[in-house]
Amino acid sequence: MTQTTYPKPKTLGACKRWYTPASFLGAVLSLGWRPRLFAHGSVSDDWMMALPREKNLVFQTVVQRWECTYAMMSVALDDALSLRARAELVCARQQVSVAAYLLDRLAQSLISFCETLSTRGRVARRLPAVAPLNAKFFRGNTGQSAASWNGILHHVLFGSRPRFFHKLRILSETIQHLEREFQDAAGDISMGLSVQPGDCWKTLDGLHYDFSTCLRETEVLLKSFLKTVPLDQLPGISADLDVPLELQPFGMKPRLSSAQA
Repeated sequence: MTQTTYPKPKTLGACKRWYTPASFLGAVLSLGWRPRLFAHGSVSDDWMMALPREKNLVFQTVVQRWECTYAMMSVALDDALSLRARAELVCARQQVSVAAYLLDRLAQSLISFCETLSTRGRVARRLPAVAPLNAKFFRGNTGQSAASWNGILHHVLFGSRPRFFHKLRILSETIQHLEREFQDAAGDISMGLSVQPGDCWKTLDGLHYDFSTCLRETEVLLKSFLKTVPLDQLPGISADLDVPLELQPFGMKPRLSSAQA
C-alpha cells in the first residue's frame, strides 16, 4: 500500500491541531495522541485487524466522507482564527459561519450513523466490544462529563451489548451538545453579539478539539461493527450508509468448454 503524506499540524500559539488526521487506515494519530481505545485487547484487535475487501470498501468510503467534511471545517476555523489575529473581523466572521455550517453537516451525519448502528445492533447476534470514552481526550465540560458518566456505567453494566448501546447513546448525545454549543458561539461571533468575543473564540477552539475526539471514536465504532457483520448483511448496511457496493458472487468457477474456438 502506498504511504500517504499528510500535512504537519498547524500551530496557533501554544495549540496544535491536526486538520487532516495523520492516518485513519491503520492507526488513529489525530490531535497528537494515541487513544485509550487500545487499552482493551479486543478493541485494539478490531481496529488493527484488516477488513475483508467488501467491508473495507464501506469503511473507507464512509470515513473519507467524514474526513473530507472535517478537514474543510477545520481549515475554515483556522482561517477565521488567522483573520481575527490580523484584525480582519468581517472576513473572520464569515469564515466562522462556514465552519459552523460544515460542522453541522458532519454532526448530522455522525448522529445518523449512531442511529443506524443502534437499529442494526438490536437484531445483531454479535456486537463488538467497546472501551469507554476517556475524559482526558476532552477539553470542555460537556465532553468530560459525558466521558466520566460513560466510564462509570461501563464498569456497572455487564456484557458487551448494554455497553455497546450505552456508548452509542452517550456518543450521539455528546455530538449533539457539542454541535449546539459550537453553533451558539459561532452565531454570537458572526452577529457581533458577544460581550466577550475572546471567550467565544476560545470556546470554538475547544469544541473543535472535542468534536474531533468524537469523530475518532465514531470511526473506531464503525470498523469494529463492520468486523462483526455477516457478509450477507453488508448490502443492507451499505444502503443505510449510502455506500454503493457490488459484492462478488460466490460459486464454482465455470469449467472451460472443450469446444474448439
